[in-house]
Amino acid sequence: MADKVRLCAPAKVNLTLGVRGRLPSGYHALESLVAFAAYGDVLTFEKASATSFASNMSGGNDNLVMRAHDALQSHIGQTLPVAIRLQKNLPIAAGLGGGSSDAAACLRGLIELFALPVSAADLSRLALSLGADVPVCLAAQPAWMTDIGGALTPIGDLPAADIVLVNPRQALSTPLVFDTLQAGPLAAAKPLPPVFSGFDVMADYLRQHGNDLQAPALSLVADIADCLKALVTAGGHYVAMSGSGASCFALCPTGEGAAIAQAYGALRADDWLVATALVSARNAEIDELF
Repeated sequence: MADKVRLCAPAKVNLTLGVRGRLPSGYHALESLVAFAAYGDVLTFEKASATSFASNMSGGNDNLVMRAHDALQSHIGQTLPVAIRLQKNLPIAAGLGGGSSDAAACLRGLIELFALPVSAADLSRLALSLGADVPVCLAAQPAWMTDIGGALTPIGDLPAADIVLVNPRQALSTPLVFDTLQAGPLAAAKPLPPVFSGFDVMADYLRQHGNDLQAPALSLVADIADCLKALVTAGGHYVAMSGSGASCFALCPTGEGAAIAQAYGALRADDWLVATALVSARNAEIDELF
């Protein structure tokens, strides 16, 4: 049994995001091709006499990491005294699933640290109770995400690609974006994405499906349009907004990301900017990339 565990919480990227409509519950039915980037937050867990939480960006313990700790502790019926440290690298409220990925990493980290016998079904329920994006972040592999986020179908590997992530350093409220969308009745479900034979085939599919939240987000944060334009100018092969924004991304063949990031930085020097790889790996492989 380990006394200390270090895990990564990778950025979640909605390569596509369709909103089928509003459910009777008030939530929205989604369809999204989700993938992860080889960049994100880093969490360490160390056994301690009492639980504590520290972060380079946190103002207290009222966050998804501690909610995940408390939910798991309640589920197993025992205390889990641990010192948790969060190195926050992703922007907050940015459409990259940072908080959800942190919560998922917390569940994984505590289970590993204390060797807890939590079933996959119970873990999935715990994850969904913390938020719609937590289950897909728990799996941390490419998936077709439907319903409100908890229904996942793994789709296997995606073609190799670089990804450039940017944010105009503006947070954007997800509920506000959905309210601006004003979704109607449920539309018919789309089929699963096909197996992509290469980067160009994947990029063509993404162009056809896009992100339904991009237009309402643009109406709320004008800088998103400038980010997208700059990514295109910098040489991005496929450019879009992720999630509910305001973060945007550019996909390109492997080896081109650094040059695109450099060109983007010359256009928008004040933005948050990262060039990394799009990954289609499971958790253990993602952890090795950080």
